[in-house]
Amino acid sequence: MDVELARTFLGIVRTRSFVRAAEQLNVSQTTVSARVRTLEEHLGRPLFLRSKHGATLTPAGEQFLRYAPSFVQLWQRARQQVAVPKGRRAVVTIGGEISLWHPWLPEWLHWMRRSAPDVALRVRVGLAEDLIDQVAGGALDVALVYAPPHLPGVHVELLLEEKLVLVTTEPGGKGIDPESYVYVDWGQDFAHHHDLSLPEGAEPGIAVDLGPLALTYLLEAGGSGYFRQRVVAPLVAAGRLHPVAGAPSFFYPVYAVSSGHAPDELAELALAGLRGIAAGEPVDPIA
Repeated sequence: MDVELARTFLGIVRTRSFVRAAEQLNVSQTTVSARVRTLEEHLGRPLFLRSKHGATLTPAGEQFLRYAPSFVQLWQRARQQVAVPKGRRAVVTIGGEISLWHPWLPEWLHWMRRSAPDVALRVRVGLAEDLIDQVAGGALDVALVYAPPHLPGVHVELLLEEKLVLVTTEPGGKGIDPESYVYVDWGQDFAHHHDLSLPEGAEPGIAVDLGPLALTYLLEAGGSGYFRQRVVAPLVAAGRLHPVAGAPSFFYPVYAVSSGHAPDELAELALAGLRGIAAGEPVDPIA
């Protein structure tokens, strides 16, 4: 069976729409419909019920959903292993959400290079939804994300409940100065609790949806903002930033998403490194 048929099937399941699946797959709606017809002919059963509310799975579709992610994963894994660079025994590919890549991914690269020097490494940075789709599709071994949705074919593991803390460039700074406060968009949950706890900061003059960008600006221009405690700790220790005493902090959980099927040696190796980084202590490499 053509692997694109399974990919298209999963795209419709994810978006619940033939139209949106076509947009995400960068093909025409006619192509999506033709692929579904071909797949249904192969299986001898209709897979979707279409209505004005979207596409829903038939009982046969529900059954095929149990196998489609594995089929795509197997194909992706085969492509990766065939492309193993000379002198390496395998390839491990990890992805990180844009707001989480630093310092997790650099630390992970160092850990992997020490622990498995014969393994080639691939790193991707992107949006959480795209990364999780790639895990489900087999293109990624592990993805590092915040607040992942639960999808078929993936396993979600909490690595660390990190904190978002309020810091300022001014020693002894108290509260939020609306003139210099930088609001960082850490997601809907943060926004909700932030507005309840700090109504004076609900309408900031500067709002940034990328933590590293906001931090760079803050260090250059001065001011205050909420950042991940793990990231700002060295800057606090160096005296470049200062915690705002009495300010509320907010949880920012970090999750590792991997295949929900049989454990893979390389995925477990990647996860072992991430767990060790989360624990802040060295981890023995997997034999």
